[in-house]
Amino acid sequence: MSPTSLFAQRAKPDDDTRTARRFTESASGDGAFMTASQCLAWLDAHREQWSYSVERVPLQELDGWYFAMDTGNLAHRSGRFFTIEGLRVNLSPARTTAWHQPIIVQREIGILGILVKEFDGVLHCLMQAKMEPGNSNLVQLSPTVQATRSNYTRVHQGAAIPYLEYFTAPRETTVLVDSLQSEQAGWFLHKRNRNIVVETTEDVELRDGFCWLTLKQIHELLRLDDVVNMDARTVLSIMPFAPPSAPPRATADDAYTEALRRSLDPQAPALHSLSDVLSWITESKARYELTQRLIPLLDTADWHRDGDRIAHREGEYFSIVGVDIQAGNREVGTWMQPLLLPAAPGLLVLLTRRINGVLHVLLQTRPAAGALDIVEVGPTVHCTPHTYRQLDPDERPRYLDYALGAAEDRVRYQARLSEEGGRFLNADNSYRIIEVDDDFPLELPDGHLWLTAHQLMTLQQFGNFLNVEARTLLACLHTLW
Repeated sequence: MSPTSLFAQRAKPDDDTRTARRFTESASGDGAFMTASQCLAWLDAHREQWSYSVERVPLQELDGWYFAMDTGNLAHRSGRFFTIEGLRVNLSPARTTAWHQPIIVQREIGILGILVKEFDGVLHCLMQAKMEPGNSNLVQLSPTVQATRSNYTRVHQGAAIPYLEYFTAPRETTVLVDSLQSEQAGWFLHKRNRNIVVETTEDVELRDGFCWLTLKQIHELLRLDDVVNMDARTVLSIMPFAPPSAPPRATADDAYTEALRRSLDPQAPALHSLSDVLSWITESKARYELTQRLIPLLDTADWHRDGDRIAHREGEYFSIVGVDIQAGNREVGTWMQPLLLPAAPGLLVLLTRRINGVLHVLLQTRPAAGALDIVEVGPTVHCTPHTYRQLDPDERPRYLDYALGAAEDRVRYQARLSEEGGRFLNADNSYRIIEVDDDFPLELPDGHLWLTAHQLMTLQQFGNFLNVEARTLLACLHTLW
């Protein structure tokens, strides 16, 4: 293929605008097959239909896994999937400049993909009821395909991944959006997945455990606790939207909704230009010095291993535990694996403010132990409050106390959402979007900036700008207009 023909396949600006409008129409359209309430009942029925069980077992009893004699690293006997290793981190400037921790090392790039198709002129997303052992309610709404390379190349010798052929070359689908995005950089080392949305015009066989939903219906479900899983949320976050032409729902928050809709418009006045935003991120990457070195798990200071788990000596942060899983409708029906168990729930908050009639959101640049490129853009508040419970207010994360003390009528979005249930056990975090008062300062400390929703969507065209928690909050923000 010549370079000319290769680039001819890339979306043109007019195509990008049309794609954004089609996603917006789907976010305003009713479904052709079921309602959001019926989807909830469908998920409940799926949980009851199959025998699911997740039981804690000692790490040393994990079938197929072993501790390396020389390093103490925990690995699968196939040499695939992932490993638990030690990481030595040096970060400057920072309150804590050096530490050791266990880290999940998964060098594969997986696929998180949503297949879309028009029904009655409206895009519908093919979504899956997927069991993940770490989810507190086990079954949640997931993308069409959610698979690591080890899984879709069938290292486990299990069944083939349904609908995988729509996302791998050569394919007959049209790519609407496609980017490499990171995952939790505090727990993974350099982990990325391919986030992709493709469209087909062909007839699609609807398999058991899958359903067609519009984006409006998915957004309704995203406003509920523990329904839409993390992998679906990150793919939703890369979808571009245009300002809706239909009037908003009649609510007491009409002014907020109108400001949010204007924030989707590339022509709306923004407090900072996109060049300013990119320079802000680049300056932050240049300011921090981050070194990461893998070390034997046996050498991680302040962490210990017994036959049951790997844990911090003070019981803080997280532990690594083992689970025995039975799931009748997965590619493999039974397996064992380690999972990361957080010590306490996290809090992820996006502060928002209307500026010149346009909603802006407050973001921070944030380094993390396993970050691929030093820092990513994260939510206004990104922490585990339990970790800071005994510190003085001036030592606690910036804006944490403001978020915790926000009046109920200023909270525009709130839900408990699970993180990646294939690697984390009961990692339920509280996600909130809060509107600040008009007297909240526009001038901000270093590392913080006001952005519009359109600027966030622009950053989402590329990888390693927004962290996975900020991407979840962007997806949640789209449920409010």
